[in-house]
Amino acid sequence: MNRRQFISCATLLLVLTAGVAADESLRIVPVVHEKQVVVTLQMADAYTDEIRDTISSGLRTTFTYDLQLRMLVGGWVDRTVATAVVTVSDQYDNLTRRHTLSRVVDGRTDESVVTEDEAVVRQWLTTLTRLPLCETTKLERNREYYVRVTARKRPQRSFPFAFANAVTGQAKFTFIP
Repeated sequence: MNRRQFISCATLLLVLTAGVAADESLRIVPVVHEKQVVVTLQMADAYTDEIRDTISSGLRTTFTYDLQLRMLVGGWVDRTVATAVVTVSDQYDNLTRRHTLSRVVDGRTDESVVTEDEAVVRQWLTTLTRLPLCETTKLERNREYYVRVTARKRPQRSFPFAFANAVTGQAKFTFIP
């Protein structure tokens, strides 16, 4: 394979994987509430038939959300103010037909639930509500900030789309106390 063919194949692969990742939308809403920055996010299109089939097979399904609160710095690298990693898992038991859901925030178990309702599973895996990210004492007045979220799901799709498994989005806000 010559260099031109290699570049053509690589470009085609990037275009295909970008199309796969663009199928999902990530909605991020940062809010300053009671001296904390809290984030609500939703991946509306993430609970697909493929995910439903994977869960039904009994295979552990995990959504991981990497959150970063960053301050805009003109002409320089944006400064990271706070980070959080949220892992939400579903383990379906085919015998009892129950889902065991767990949410881990920065390595600590936040909550666990057992349910038979698929709507609860969908909500649990694809939505985070009012997650505290940092205290406002870490923020500077009248500065622009943004929350960047990268969401990944496991098990991953098969090659060559495995690395296109992440969806990234961001939302800006100005801190005015």
